[in-house]
Amino acid sequence: MSEEKKEPWLNGMSLATVVLAVCATLSTFKGGSFSTQGVVNQALASDQWAFYQSKSTKQHLFEMQVEQFRLQAMALPPDNPAVPAYQQKIAEYQKEIERYKQEKKDIEAKARSFEALRDEAKLHGRPFGLAVIFLQVAILLNSVAGLVKAKRVWWTAIPIGLVGVALFADGFLGFL
Repeated sequence: MSEEKKEPWLNGMSLATVVLAVCATLSTFKGGSFSTQGVVNQALASDQWAFYQSKSTKQHLFEMQVEQFRLQAMALPPDNPAVPAYQQKIAEYQKEIERYKQEKKDIEAKARSFEALRDEAKLHGRPFGLAVIFLQVAILLNSVAGLVKAKRVWWTAIPIGLVGVALFADGFLGFL
């Protein structure tokens, strides 16, 4: 039995296929991780915005009550003993309104921080997803090149693989 002579470029193609496969695997895992982070942070931000809306509703109820107390107090003569009670309630409710305003600011800051984390995850996740596509196409072309021993097919796979590797690196570094 005679052994077929292996062409030297096939070793480079085999090594390139292994490197591309490793990058594709890591891209899949990192892309999935960033996607999960994006979804979780979006859910957390949505929860904060719902909490913000709840505080806004409560604040609005106090504002309406203050306005009602003011109108009722205006309808009374100034020397009526109920006027100081109205003024006291108005002052108490004003404090509640201010408390809700501050709480809303804190909640808004939290929601925006979760949105920033979501956006950061999207920024990194997208290149990993694109990298997987290019890397898999390059792996496919390398496989075809090895099977049919067509060096020109491998030369086609090289730039596609390099784009995949660049996108893979961009997922980590965010330079594109």
